Amino acid sequence: MRQRIIGTDPATRRGVSALALGTMLMGTRTDEKTSFAILDRYVEAGGTFLDTSNNYAFWEGQDRGGQSEELIGRWRRSRGVGDELFIATKLGARPLAPGTSYTDNAEGLSARAIREASEASRERLGLERIDLLYSHIEDRKTPLEETVEGFADLVKEGSVGLLGVSNHSAWRVERARALAAAAGLPGYEVLQYQHSYLRPRTDIGDPLCRYGNIGGAGSDLLTYLEAEPGLVLVAYTPLLSGAYTRTDKPLGRDYDHPGTAARLAVLKEVAAETGATPNQVVLAWQLGHELPIIPLVGASSVEQLEESLGALDLELTEDQRARMDAAS
Repeated sequence: MRQRIIGTDPATRRGVSALALGTMLMGTRTDEKTSFAILDRYVEAGGTFLDTSNNYAFWEGQDRGGQSEELIGRWRRSRGVGDELFIATKLGARPLAPGTSYTDNAEGLSARAIREASEASRERLGLERIDLLYSHIEDRKTPLEETVEGFADLVKEGSVGLLGVSNHSAWRVERARALAAAAGLPGYEVLQYQHSYLRPRTDIGDPLCRYGNIGGAGSDLLTYLEAEPGLVLVAYTPLLSGAYTRTDKPLGRDYDHPGTAARLAVLKEVAAETGATPNQVVLAWQLGHELPIIPLVGASSVEQLEESLGALDLELTEDQRARMDAAS
């Protein structure tokens, strides 16, 4: 599988597979046997980049999460997997008590929370070092300086390799990176946000921000990525949970605008021209994007993963890409 370099420091940067595998529902909705089969096939295909979080998937039961990390730990031990894989996890959004959520009772991003959560994740994953650790959601109650220093301490100690950020306002990302740079500390180098071919509305608020969804890679974040060549975007939910191809997975109200129909029409045309599925065209569009994008795909079966892997062999022509980009 083709590779992409993430990170700028020679001491911590790594080559990872161009397609990352999300494990959010492994250990809960996706049973262990199926999860192990998906992980085995991904590695067999040359995949090296696994993504999880310490709160996955608390909403599937009355626990606080951690089931995905635990499953990866069991799979690693059963397969004898070492540091040849690149494993990313997140902290900050784990509920402090069962039955609560990240919207009302999150662990937060204090220095103490960062240290305790990262140590617990390493134990569940069976790792001495987390390759990439994300700040999952914003914590406006903790001074940003404390959060920046808390993450940097883990890198300096060697228990974390690279730092990333997800679901933060672009100005908060820049402020955190500026604080880190001014203090000579390692800062965020990987951005994980929702990104796909269809463009969502940006005016619909959610529990994390009443003014709009800050978890999506909108114009502010994409232009920031363009201006900072050392950054990489890991794009979650690139296939919109199956909505491109499944009638039982309709697009939500975020995509209820005129531009959606125009882009879907071009997507259908390109899929017909290439003989690929719409999902594969979307992933190929991301993989060949002028911005450094790593699609993060999930799968509940080996068959779903196989479809995504097929996108790695799909090369869009300049004309096809131009038509897709121009549709609006």
